[in-house]
Amino acid sequence: MAPNKKLASLRREIDTLDSRLLELINRRAEFAIEVSGLKRKDCLGVYDPSREREIEGRITEKNSGPLSDEDILFVFREIISRCRSLQHDDRKIAYLGPEGSFSNQAAFREFGVSSEFFPMPSFEDVFEDVYAKRADFGILPVENSVEGSVGDVLDMLLEWDLSISAECFERIELSLLSLGTDISQVKTVASHPQALGQCRKWIATNLYGVALVETPSTAAAAKMSARDPSVAAIASRFAGSIYDLRTIQSHIEDSPRNTTRFLVVGRNNPPPSGQDKTSIAFSVRDEPGALHKAFFLPFSESSINLTKIESRPSRDGQWEYVFFADFSGHREDRSVRETLERVGDNCVFLKVLGSYPAGAPV
Repeated sequence: MAPNKKLASLRREIDTLDSRLLELINRRAEFAIEVSGLKRKDCLGVYDPSREREIEGRITEKNSGPLSDEDILFVFREIISRCRSLQHDDRKIAYLGPEGSFSNQAAFREFGVSSEFFPMPSFEDVFEDVYAKRADFGILPVENSVEGSVGDVLDMLLEWDLSISAECFERIELSLLSLGTDISQVKTVASHPQALGQCRKWIATNLYGVALVETPSTAAAAKMSARDPSVAAIASRFAGSIYDLRTIQSHIEDSPRNTTRFLVVGRNNPPPSGQDKTSIAFSVRDEPGALHKAFFLPFSESSINLTKIESRPSRDGQWEYVFFADFSGHREDRSVRETLERVGDNCVFLKVLGSYPAGAPV
């Protein structure tokens, strides 16, 4: 077959597939509207992270390429988001700003373009907006694979009467962004101190002698670069798309596995999904063996998988500490409920921060 005839044949096949996709997507939307009516009847919320994690797991399991799991999930998340919009789910999402931050990127991926996003100047403002019902959910970074936990967010989880609704993971991919595309025109590189540190080797090799400027966030650096062609920003390509910047070089981070874990906080407690994680905060008496007796022993005897534990200084007293722990299971599971009762009996205080569908690290 001649090349032009082969091309025409392939295009006809694509047109046929597009028509089938259009029909199937609209059929899915019709089912979503029916589901919405049933949810309203049972007084259930539209956002159901456990159901969405189930869908994502099934999709990635069946994905045979050539699109990557990340690419195919991006497509399906937008379909899900558009279907939610038909359910009159005008959700408001608060995140740590400014626009173009990694928190903004995580919120966009988790909730889709149909939601309304509000950049907040601080972690506390995110919590306050959700608590005051000005936002339905807030999304915050709680842990980075390179830098560790975000202490301020842990403190806020302890202080505010909100619950963790979901978790998601965002790969921190950094790019050199500018109004131009010629690296020789770059006289200054701007970014958050952590991002500059995470690209230290690449900067030393490719931009030796260029002035480095620290900014409050990678998004602020992108905004700065958008005003001056001699300034390049180290930020995400997502930020570059918002501030109309070009990518000079992508994936310049020294650690390709740099990932941040985000938490979605809300006012309700998600029901069990079968693949859950629970987060708690607790404090024990200052005496020998107290942590073992109050915490490790009950979890060991119940065979519950402990995935994380760390301590932070308490804000209430000098040289007093609060422990934060994550483990497998839901607070409504019998084994978890009984274990938490044992832990609570031997602790100074215990707070369940949330039980929620476990996310899949990227």
